[in-house]
Amino acid sequence: MKRFEGKVAIVTGASTGLGPIMSKMLADEGAKVVMAARRVALVEQAAAEIGEAALALKADVTNEEDVAAMVEAAMSRWGQVDVMMNNAAVPGTDKYIWEQTVDNFLNTYKVDCMAAMLCSREVLNRSMMARRTGVIINFSSGAGWDGLERKSHYSAAKGALRILTKVIAKEVGSYGIRCNCVVPGSIDTELLRNYHKRIAGERGVSYEEVRAEAAAAVPLHTMSTPEDIANMAIFLASDQARTITGQSINVDAGYYMV
Repeated sequence: MKRFEGKVAIVTGASTGLGPIMSKMLADEGAKVVMAARRVALVEQAAAEIGEAALALKADVTNEEDVAAMVEAAMSRWGQVDVMMNNAAVPGTDKYIWEQTVDNFLNTYKVDCMAAMLCSREVLNRSMMARRTGVIINFSSGAGWDGLERKSHYSAAKGALRILTKVIAKEVGSYGIRCNCVVPGSIDTELLRNYHKRIAGERGVSYEEVRAEAAAAVPLHTMSTPEDIANMAIFLASDQARTITGQSINVDAGYYMV
């Protein structure tokens, strides 16, 4: 039996990278999936590749009205929400702390942490608490453990997201609802490749050299694929992980060891 037969999932940040891959894997396992992102053309294309099991929506997950409309779309079409994948994220603009701006810091925090609160609040109120079932998965970053230079905005937001995960797990556990956090390291996506190219340009070295250095810096000497991250998230969302909650699980080739 497919692990998500008869279940409904919402995936934010579903336009590129991890989002579309995770959405397809959920659908392949039997789920109906609401795919939401700000870049609606890309999310519609990704949903079309899945078919009738996917619904594409334009949503800014920092906007309360958009979040409410996103969850309403799931409820109107399929009557429930069983899985909330809080995947939307932005990197912000890299700045040393003496260069940091309020807009850069807060705009990053809104997407990378506050949005998970809004989406979680909405699915809990609209479906999960009344049905006494559901799973919320947040997505942090290795930067949220020890921090990264020039990324105070991003590191702080991703660190806060791990604490938010614990609080949610404690508050909703008595309702039979779980909340966990996947913590990726470097994921081999276009976003990471563009970052390495920028660093290479700043240092005056080749992109290949920067990429090789990044791989050499972790024990497994490799980078995770989006599928590696999605596999963990989908396991945590499944009944196979029924007694796992409040945890931050690293998927990072050994970058950070608790």
